[in-house]
Amino acid sequence: MSPRPPAYRIAVAFATLYLVWGSTYLAIRWAVEALPPFLLAGARFLVAGAMLHAWARWRGAPAVAREQWGGAAVAAFFLFVLGNGLTTWAETRIPSAATALIVAGTPVWVALIDRQRGGEALTGGRVLGLVLGLAGLAVLIWPAGAGHPAHVDPLGAVALLVASLGWAYGSVRVRDLPLPCHPVLSASMQMLCGGAVLAGVGLAAGEGARLDLAHVPARAWLAWGYLMVFGSMVAFSAFQWLVHHVPPTRTATTSYVNPVIAVLLGWWLGGEHISPRLLAAAAIIIGGVALIFFSDPIGRVLARRRTTRAAAA
Repeated sequence: MSPRPPAYRIAVAFATLYLVWGSTYLAIRWAVEALPPFLLAGARFLVAGAMLHAWARWRGAPAVAREQWGGAAVAAFFLFVLGNGLTTWAETRIPSAATALIVAGTPVWVALIDRQRGGEALTGGRVLGLVLGLAGLAVLIWPAGAGHPAHVDPLGAVALLVASLGWAYGSVRVRDLPLPCHPVLSASMQMLCGGAVLAGVGLAAGEGARLDLAHVPARAWLAWGYLMVFGSMVAFSAFQWLVHHVPPTRTATTSYVNPVIAVLLGWWLGGEHISPRLLAAAAIIIGGVALIFFSDPIGRVLARRRTTRAAAA
């Protein structure tokens, strides 16, 4: 891990991820109303990646080695093709608020994968948080009938679970890949690789034949532009910077802050129904994930207090 930067820079990077990525769920939903999902995602990352790559090289970023392109391709497969591509496709079947809540399970998978690779241990509090997070997902995706307001499409839910696993593995694995130290250059390479694959998937699926650019409404274009500039260029560059300065379990906290923003925006701007079941699932999922991250620090504080009291007695 690189030397720890000033705390305010870490705070700004996290705030960017929380606010921007929390709003991208609604932006994706608006975009896929008129644009096919895989071509939408592919074009988004190809354009953003090309612009970032040109900017990074213009600013003096070093030339890229062949092995670094290989590392970027591996990271892009998990983060962009699985993580973002499947999420974009799932939003053609699932509202943005429910999508964000299912993806909120990502920190659970990050904790498990990080532990398997020799990271932080799974204590009792973390295991309890894992169980709660999975229980919340079960409440959210349990069949409620196709016409029920709380219904979540099963195929879309499966796609989101795979997307969560892909993003989690990529978030942990990216630290070991031969990528440039320059965060913007690294982000641009991953976007170019991921965007090319996603665009290829879209063309192979026949999305090009179904795309009618003349009838795409302004809202869809604005949503796509927002995703490209803020969701990709700004937020993912901040994410790439963070993964080299804080543990992966900390960067994964975006997955339990983002759903809160996504649910509120989906209700406020998207007119999405917030059912009691969705609220219950949100409380269980976010509570479980928070327990994973905060049970150990709280336990250490309580242990120190008990030790201090015992010494003073």
